[in-house]
Amino acid sequence: MKKRILFVTQEITPFLPETEISITSRNLPQKIQENGKEIRVFIPRYGCVNERRHQLHEVIRLSGMNLVIDDHDHPLIIKVASIPQARMQVYFIDNEEFFKRKAFLTDAKGKIFKDSDERALFFTKGVIETAKKLGWKPDIIHCHGWMSAFVPLYIKKLYADDPHFKDTKVIFTVYDKGFKENFNKKVVSKIAFDGIDKEDCEPLNTLNYKGLIKLAVKYSDAVVINSDAVDDELVQFIKNTGVPILDKPDEDNMGKEYSGFYDKILESNTVTS
Repeated sequence: MKKRILFVTQEITPFLPETEISITSRNLPQKIQENGKEIRVFIPRYGCVNERRHQLHEVIRLSGMNLVIDDHDHPLIIKVASIPQARMQVYFIDNEEFFKRKAFLTDAKGKIFKDSDERALFFTKGVIETAKKLGWKPDIIHCHGWMSAFVPLYIKKLYADDPHFKDTKVIFTVYDKGFKENFNKKVVSKIAFDGIDKEDCEPLNTLNYKGLIKLAVKYSDAVVINSDAVDDELVQFIKNTGVPILDKPDEDNMGKEYSGFYDKILESNTVTS
């Protein structure tokens, strides 16, 4: 049976502008698919994504769930679009309240939104619940960008005993693209509402970008350092965890090196905190 890789990313081209993350998120799944693995790709459906141009359409059988964030129900809408030249489908996690605004990750002043924590939590839970509804059990979940940083925590703590994910490995890619503001100070309480102990969120005590990335790394089975400009403190934190680390491969060897790295992680008996 083909190994299944679920890519969870905050951005991907051609639906969003070209950045280091969006280009990697576009090219890597295709390379992995060409290397004989089965893939799925999930991204938030930001309001700046042109649905008509990219021919997004709702997947009725997957939509209709309500996700609870901090004791409030939020309808989940799933849309899908194709990248024909890559023979690849992209699933979009949508919600009117969180993703209707005509913006991406930041406001006009370049600051993250006050509800960025809830947007990220909704995205995390939307991806996980949709993968379950698809009946598609991933061998590896590979996360890209801070918007996906809650995924490792939720997989390893909230869904640890779920048959759909209990054997799933999580890889987190660290980029040098972050933010300067702090998250909402109630974010840990919102996570605790879902049944995750506040003590498990200790890295979030700082509420900043570094704390969020440290949280993701803490619950990952492996880490990719995708830029030479990643903060030295984060690099040292990653090294201290003792998990397998992959430095960014060059474009020509991307498919082969990542595919081999995935195989190595699946063969290991790595246990996270």
